[in-house]
Amino acid sequence: MSETPGHRLLLVHAHPDDESIGQGATMAKYVAEGRGVTLVTCTAGEMGEILVPGLEHLAADQDDTLGEHRRGELDDAMAALGVTDHRFLGGFGTYRDSGMKWHEDGHAVAADEVHDNAFWHADLTEAATHLVAVIREVRPQVLVTYDEFGGYGHPDHIQAHRVATYGAALAAVPSYRRDLGEAWDIPKVYWGAMSETRMRAGLRSLRDAGDTTTFEGMDPDGPLPPFVTSDDNLAAMVDAQDFHEQKMSALAAHKTQITTDGPFFALSNNVGSTAWGIEYYRIAKGTRGEVGDDGLETDLFAGL
Repeated sequence: MSETPGHRLLLVHAHPDDESIGQGATMAKYVAEGRGVTLVTCTAGEMGEILVPGLEHLAADQDDTLGEHRRGELDDAMAALGVTDHRFLGGFGTYRDSGMKWHEDGHAVAADEVHDNAFWHADLTEAATHLVAVIREVRPQVLVTYDEFGGYGHPDHIQAHRVATYGAALAAVPSYRRDLGEAWDIPKVYWGAMSETRMRAGLRSLRDAGDTTTFEGMDPDGPLPPFVTSDDNLAAMVDAQDFHEQKMSALAAHKTQITTDGPFFALSNNVGSTAWGIEYYRIAKGTRGEVGDDGLETDLFAGL
């Protein structure tokens, strides 16, 4: 029986690929350092768009088998990051991707028609209790999920935030569902974030290089979408540039959702490892530990 790592990180994400986009480099870095990394994915991404020619038949309005395909993509992405503990909330197929549409203001909202089994319709206590079981088993010191808007308004991201927040609270209650194990109070909770300063610098580099299509419509000096966070809200910055290639490999594994000539790779190719190898966080619970010269923690486990 392998020894339980002293530091344990739990991430709660909505769909396969969200984890690699948001915290792929951090995950790879912590695995390499011998820390425990557990990923809980809430849906299989059944309603995602399909970017691979020839696989359109997987779509929800055709064979409706995209979820199973993305399950394989997630396996490949986690292999690239070295993560061996990844699960679906309540088990694969318990909750379905809710889908989304774009609001005229530029953020995501719930689709006009939502499947009966959609995660957006999940009973909050039931879904959170599935997470309680994982929390009490893994006993993480750090939890990472989305902010209350899910970054850009996707209903599944918002629901993942709610489930993670409520699940963490319930897991700490000694008298709640004793059958799921001994209570565990997660010391630190973070919300993934994108630095405004870093995003503007990246956009400026792209525009200076003549690239006007990557993140089309975004002006380095203009308004930015809601997933970009003012730097004064940031609490931690994990420099995992040495694991930039692992993150890029994980992104490439999500072939139906992310293309190697898309914005993530364009920004990476133009700006270098700083584009996606440095990941930012807002603290939602707990006390910050030691910080660097910029006032940010460099390790999510700082102070523990």
